[in-house]
Amino acid sequence: MYQQYGGNDSKSTNSYKYKFTVFTPTYNRAHTIERVYESLKVQTFRDFEWLIVDDGSLDNTRDLIEFWKKEANFDIHYIYKNNGGKHTAINRGVQEAQGELFLIHDSDDSCIPETLERFNYHWESIPLSKRHEFSGVTVLCMDTKGKLVGDKFPEDICDLSPMKMNALYGIRGEKWGFHKTDVFKEFPFPEIPGENFFAEGLIWNKMAVKYKIRHVNEMLRIYEYTSDGLSASLLKIRIMNPVSTRYYYKEFNRLPVPFKLRVKNLINYIRFSLHGSVSIRSTVKESGFFLLTILLLPVAYFFYQKDLSILKNS
Repeated sequence: MYQQYGGNDSKSTNSYKYKFTVFTPTYNRAHTIERVYESLKVQTFRDFEWLIVDDGSLDNTRDLIEFWKKEANFDIHYIYKNNGGKHTAINRGVQEAQGELFLIHDSDDSCIPETLERFNYHWESIPLSKRHEFSGVTVLCMDTKGKLVGDKFPEDICDLSPMKMNALYGIRGEKWGFHKTDVFKEFPFPEIPGENFFAEGLIWNKMAVKYKIRHVNEMLRIYEYTSDGLSASLLKIRIMNPVSTRYYYKEFNRLPVPFKLRVKNLINYIRFSLHGSVSIRSTVKESGFFLLTILLLPVAYFFYQKDLSILKNS
């Protein structure tokens, strides 16, 4: 049961039953989701629920979850929905969440036993008078051998937006963290009929415009690369979902980013406009950067043709 922590910085937190919702969106991952379950069984911090939104799995995921619900010493909530993509599962999870803090734990990863305890510690360490400025806490990841994946943050604790973090320090690689459930509710993922993929980065970027994050140099997530994971075929997925991908880059154009990143984004915006059969006139008009978009047309067309070649040979 959710306790009255010193961290109740919003009236809405009083309505939450748990401190954390550990959320797992899943699709045909019965062979990996046990990693999440085993991680949660041994958590040293117990004020959480495990919420699974099954995005139309055809394997025995439901049977596994129903079995675990009978033996687990923590609350498990399982929801099945028709396949619509990870972003739609997240939207559903946010609406169903009973935890103040929302941690996305993918179905093929694990974490250390102290994960929720450390996340809670770092969140509570933010002064109450400043906590409304933050959306959450982000930490580092390690591989299965305990080796750091990606870059460390420039200091052990850094309070700034991810956008500024990348702009100032060029931090790269896997990171992991939670956001307040109320913040997720502010920024739902767009759901475009006929497409089942939407790049999550746009939502994180929108959050970053309004909120800071506490970045902490602690490795809490154990990252496992799987050949059948989303990242393994991301380019093809983006090409097959051109409307959503174009929308991502179109919205990205509205964000305050460095010029180099602006150029890269516009190239991709044009590229996926071509995949979506959007006219050049509309592409240039809607870009928000008329002259620069025209100048980048040949470069974007080159990548578009390269994509077609990849699809043909795949």
